Amino acid sequence: MSEERDEMAGQPNADRPRARSGERGGRRPASEEKILAAAKELFLADRYDGVNLERIAERAGVSRQTVYNRFGSKERVFREMVRHHWSAFAGPDPRIAECDPDASAEQVLRGFAQSLRRFATETDQIRFAQLVVTESARLPWIADEFYRLGKGPVVAAFTACLDSLVRSDRLRCPDTHLAARQFMGLVQEFLVWPRVMAFEAEYVDQASSEVVIEEAVLTFLSRYAPAADAPARRARPARRAAVASAPDAVSAPPTLKDLS
Repeated sequence: MSEERDEMAGQPNADRPRARSGERGGRRPASEEKILAAAKELFLADRYDGVNLERIAERAGVSRQTVYNRFGSKERVFREMVRHHWSAFAGPDPRIAECDPDASAEQVLRGFAQSLRRFATETDQIRFAQLVVTESARLPWIADEFYRLGKGPVVAAFTACLDSLVRSDRLRCPDTHLAARQFMGLVQEFLVWPRVMAFEAEYVDQASSEVVIEEAVLTFLSRYAPAADAPARRARPARRAAVASAPDAVSAPPTLKDLS
């Protein structure tokens, strides 16, 4: 019998878990905030199987019965912890693109990329993603919840931003959902995943986050910006152009450097 069934069995109706606050928006009671913060610390440190309601209650400074009354099971605590974790992500807001006609696609993209960076660096997102990667092979519902409660809504909100930019002719994008995932990949491939996978050599030597974001924006716009707004291609170095146009230049076989 699972822990959830063990906990539910034999409980009087008065002790059954109450309806969860915070699921549909709004601020949670302080006791729930304490429980979820304690649970997050424990799950990140000891993974799913290393945590139980007693440890959560002890860390939160409440009784086990309080934890049970609020959530009902360890699994429910974990699911609500995922929801609570993602609630710290401050973007994207589709209304920015919808309600501000003066906001350029470049500004919207850069703002969203900066939100991704802040979420990765100012929260436990890296450790949280490591937890999901580690546990989801054995408990697939963990990855499902991580996407359903977190990344899925973020992708949907960013797609809505791109839809608004397309409607106002600030982007030309036939598949905004695909484009949203592409842009997130351009950012997270450098700022998130090397750290999740602990590829130290890769993230130590990579470009700064500012450069990563700027290149992601320019790469995205080179594909999806309206023709008149597309970033100009970088001009070829003046030295090469001068040599090529010199009347007395001697033709020579191209070298590897010339082809690079």
